[in-house]
Amino acid sequence: MSIEKLKNIIEESNNIVFFGGAGVSTESNIPDFRSSSGIYSTESSIKYPPEMILSHSFFMNHTEDFYDFYRTKMVYKNAEPNAAHLALAELERKGKVKAVITQNIDGLHQMAGSENVLELHGSIFRNYCIECDRFFDLDYILKATSIPKCDQCNGIVKPDVVLYEESLDMNVLDSAVKYIRGADVLIVGGTSLTVYPAAGLVEYYRGNKLILINKSQTQYDRRAALTFNENIGQILKQAI
Repeated sequence: MSIEKLKNIIEESNNIVFFGGAGVSTESNIPDFRSSSGIYSTESSIKYPPEMILSHSFFMNHTEDFYDFYRTKMVYKNAEPNAAHLALAELERKGKVKAVITQNIDGLHQMAGSENVLELHGSIFRNYCIECDRFFDLDYILKATSIPKCDQCNGIVKPDVVLYEESLDMNVLDSAVKYIRGADVLIVGGTSLTVYPAAGLVEYYRGNKLILINKSQTQYDRRAALTFNENIGQILKQAI
């Protein structure tokens, strides 16, 4: 049985790296982007395509429209960690998971107790003035009636999230590559592995224990030691 094989792999390893995408947080009632029930498929009532709204140029040129969408569709302040987040935090406490690499911006891994979390796309909980770099928390963004402005210089406050047309933080990306390259086991969950450069991280894995947990197939399924097309929380909860 595959779940027994996964249990054995986890039991025998103390150098596991986890790489996850939006599917990790869907069980916390945060919608993903590209599935049939995702943001890109269901938001037909808005004036602009979501992929356009979530771009750097749109943020700069239509900041108010950006924040109307961002506050209602990208921020889920009351979301709580699910079984997947909790299982990964437990595996880190046991000394098995060395790093959690995530494409998500919701901070749920940290809420669950994971400490070494590499956020490829940033976090809703960090926000900065684009003029003076002053830091603001999430509540400051949510309480603003329109465009959040810096209370010191009146510059626009931008979420520390990577938008389309923006580059990933190279320090975070380099760390992710280092962990994946040195991993004994790489567990990839909740991502279709179609968005680059993040999807290309799997190429750096040199081991033979690639585990894929995703509702749909991915381009790396043939390379995997084990694949699961089920809820990631359910699989990880059974495996630890």
